[in-house]
Amino acid sequence: MRKHSWFVKAVVAAVGTLIIPGTVLADESATGASRIPGYTFGSTELAKSPISLEEFELLKKTVLFTDEDVKYLRMSHHVLKNHVEDILDVWYGFVGSNSHLLHYFTNKTDGDANGEYLAAVRKRFGQWILDTAGATYDQAWLNYQYEIGLRHHRTKKNKTDAVAAVDHIDYRYLPALAYPITTTLKPFLAKGDSNAETVDKMHQAWVKSVLLQTILWSQPYIKEGDF
Repeated sequence: MRKHSWFVKAVVAAVGTLIIPGTVLADESATGASRIPGYTFGSTELAKSPISLEEFELLKKTVLFTDEDVKYLRMSHHVLKNHVEDILDVWYGFVGSNSHLLHYFTNKTDGDANGEYLAAVRKRFGQWILDTAGATYDQAWLNYQYEIGLRHHRTKKNKTDAVAAVDHIDYRYLPALAYPITTTLKPFLAKGDSNAETVDKMHQAWVKSVLLQTILWSQPYIKEGDF
């Protein structure tokens, strides 16, 4: 594996060339989101989540996720929608500076980072920020969480973007990434006109939501009957 070549390419891509002028990256409207390749939220072709809405309510109760968290997530939307690109720069910079994470975006054939793959995922990642802040927890949302989990797992990884990258993301990094994602998000939440208490409540709502989503994404990794 030519470690340094793909590492440098990916870092450059993460902070520069992946920001394509004129591209719809994270449009908060349904029309804009539908133009993001591979973004299939609400599609009738998605498999139904094995977790029912009733079971999800119990999961929310377990992590102390309430209607107040929904309120503060939706408040965060007004702040974060103006900073999606900057947030992605931070997150991609983190991945690009850690070769063990960048590994999952590399080609199996030559070990180089796949810039097109990174760019495609970045667009959906931007929309994920808005979806999380939108805090809509219906059946369509639940189905899409299952789809996201499948795309991390060897079941469907690479298929959405038709790439030949490393074909499985090791489970341990799903929960591990919840911390850097939510921690680095807090300074962006403070960019609005909210006071410190409100910023903290928005941040706590994000921590809970990311935890819930990470749990749901883990389902394809868990032995049937054990989830």
